[in-house]
Amino acid sequence: MIVNGRTIMSGKATGEVIKLDEPLSFLGGVDGSTGDLRVGNGGNVAGKILVFPKGKGSTVGSFVMYDLMVHGVAPAAVINESAETIVATGAVISSIPMVDGVPTVHMFQDGDVVTVDATAGTVEIEGVELKDTVSSAVMVDGKVLMLKRPDSCHSFPGMWSLVSGKIEPEETPEQAACREIAEETGLEVGAPDASTRPVHVREGSILWRVHPFLFRLDSAEPVLNDENEAFEWVSPEDIQSRETVVDTFLVVDRMLNNQ
Repeated sequence: MIVNGRTIMSGKATGEVIKLDEPLSFLGGVDGSTGDLRVGNGGNVAGKILVFPKGKGSTVGSFVMYDLMVHGVAPAAVINESAETIVATGAVISSIPMVDGVPTVHMFQDGDVVTVDATAGTVEIEGVELKDTVSSAVMVDGKVLMLKRPDSCHSFPGMWSLVSGKIEPEETPEQAACREIAEETGLEVGAPDASTRPVHVREGSILWRVHPFLFRLDSAEPVLNDENEAFEWVSPEDIQSRETVVDTFLVVDRMLNNQ
């Protein structure tokens, strides 16, 4: 699977991913002489594809990256969601290939084999397949319809979700959303009241690109098919208290707040 990004420092490298979910300060976060990480789950960045959302902290962090290069323990490449000056400068002075602009670092997992072609601005994740899906919040009187997946479900078993399903060939995301709602709940909907940018959810070797929609109805009496075992109407804030598919609350909150 190939992801498009933006070139920060040109070059090409292949290696295993070591990922942080939080912004990284190289000053204090990485030992410049050994490459050991002092944050997250630890590990060593030498020869790895270092993935984190963005940099933070002192401008000295740029020189920590240079120190890594001098000691031969620099990462093979760096991937960010959003590059900032400290890390970008460090990558340039240290000749470390770097790309930013990937949708989310959550599409990567530790140990993934990744090729960063920073000259072309692309990232290839070996053995991962991208699949497009929809996830729809159906709302009545301020409450959201949540569906309970059976434990036998092949994807996110036992979790609560919005009305979700794969996009079929020749089908637009909006068409897929309407079809899935009709198939899974028996409800008919018109045009969506809101949508937001896709989110990416990793599940094993599959990366789901989820297209979210929101539909408001005056009333509804769902009749479930065999894809789900139960439903409940819940307030948006109560979504967070349930075991849900990743980012369910996030996408509902974005749509309700027109983000």
